[in-house]
Amino acid sequence: MSELVPGGNVPLPGGTLVLRVPGPFDVSALVTDDGGKVRGDADFVFYNQRTAPGVRLTGEELTVDPATLRAGASRVTVVISPTDPGTSLGQLPAPSLHVTGPGGRVIARFTPPRPQRETVLLLAEIYRRGPVWKLRALGQGYAEGLAGVARDFGVDVAEDATPAAGVVASAGSGSRSGSGGTAGAPPRPGAGPQPGGLRTPGIGSGRDGGFRMPGSGIGRSDGFLMPGVSSASHGSAPDPDGFLPLVNSARARVGSPAVVLDARLVAAAREHAAGMAAQGRLASEGPDGRSVFQRVTASGYTYLTVGEHLVSGPRTPAEFVEYCLSGERTRDTLCEPSFSEAGLACVSDGRSGDVYWTALWARPFTPAGLTQTAAEVIALTNAERASAGLQPLADDPLLATAAQGHSADMVARAFYSHTSPDGGEPWHRAAAAGSTRRTIGENIACGQRSPAEVVRGWMDSPGHRANILKPGFTHIGIGFAGGGTAGTYWTQLFGG
Repeated sequence: MSELVPGGNVPLPGGTLVLRVPGPFDVSALVTDDGGKVRGDADFVFYNQRTAPGVRLTGEELTVDPATLRAGASRVTVVISPTDPGTSLGQLPAPSLHVTGPGGRVIARFTPPRPQRETVLLLAEIYRRGPVWKLRALGQGYAEGLAGVARDFGVDVAEDATPAAGVVASAGSGSRSGSGGTAGAPPRPGAGPQPGGLRTPGIGSGRDGGFRMPGSGIGRSDGFLMPGVSSASHGSAPDPDGFLPLVNSARARVGSPAVVLDARLVAAAREHAAGMAAQGRLASEGPDGRSVFQRVTASGYTYLTVGEHLVSGPRTPAEFVEYCLSGERTRDTLCEPSFSEAGLACVSDGRSGDVYWTALWARPFTPAGLTQTAAEVIALTNAERASAGLQPLADDPLLATAAQGHSADMVARAFYSHTSPDGGEPWHRAAAAGSTRRTIGENIACGQRSPAEVVRGWMDSPGHRANILKPGFTHIGIGFAGGGTAGTYWTQLFGG
């Protein structure tokens, strides 16, 4: 193990790295090219947007697989900030970075000089020199918070905007909801409303794998929109490799119902596995830039919940299932009780001989399932209001129409924002649906698996929480859609 000092560096082994900073800190990461700038907002991984190709944030752990970073990426900068935004780093214990490699082998540790008044610290960077990836200790402090760091790295930072009279322009990034203003700064639990903020497609607790890691987490909850559009089975697919008995035996041991193969999921899995084999690496997107979730919906399959395993190494279905059962996250996905259908494919890379696997797991969309999911979000939201002594919100069909339309639009037009590509805002959408509510607020999120997860994420963010607990709101509409790059897109639209 290397004990690093500021400026020191150490070569990194191949494979997945795990970076931890124990204590009351939020860990973030910025993925950049040689020029030091992000290519877009998706290159900023933080508590509201937890995944990017090759990078995943889970609790206090940041997982990085340099080999599966997006094309052109040559650097990942690791950033820490206080969990409580009102606290300076000087008021907290000295942060210490722990880096482990494949097999849990400790690679390096870095404890920078104790910060003083800084609110953000560039702690370290993973960078490429020729064919070799290295870790460099930094320890550079910022006093402007995450917004200042993001701005310097090229992330679009919104300024305050004055909403129209009578409108609450609550703009939550990701699974945590923004403050009154525009697309609020990435809020943190315990923080008050913050002016302006990062326009980033924030993810609350996105998938537990897939992007860079052989294996993914539990599926994501959500329906691919349009009420009345059903994902009724198109017939089961053949199982020439004997995959299903292995899977269903494992599921039965933990009390989960059996799954059947769906021909559309099999086709999407095969297409994605072929794309990974063509690239010679695990990736959530193929050479055409299409995500695994976009392949699922393009096949005609719509879902309420979806999960995936992206794996290389196993040679047979038995080895693949054995791998999936070897880790907690991958096992949870294979055995998730809500899944009822699956698709599996493996394709060999003719150059290296490596085998690339894509397994897709899903519960198909039904209008009744969509209604139930929306009702669960409302019930959980009202439970939070009840605990605060507030009146429950009534389900409003007009707000629901606008919310559902926005989730659908984010999937269809591949954006993630409160402002649609044509400039539409939440209050515009509510009015277009026929609502006459005088005040409007909106929370959005993407990547969450279930109503419980998305509401919990919103409540963990002060801006989103403020919307949920706003006494002046009396009605609510829920929308969500499956597809796009994140897998699921949620909308809460409030009216008063």
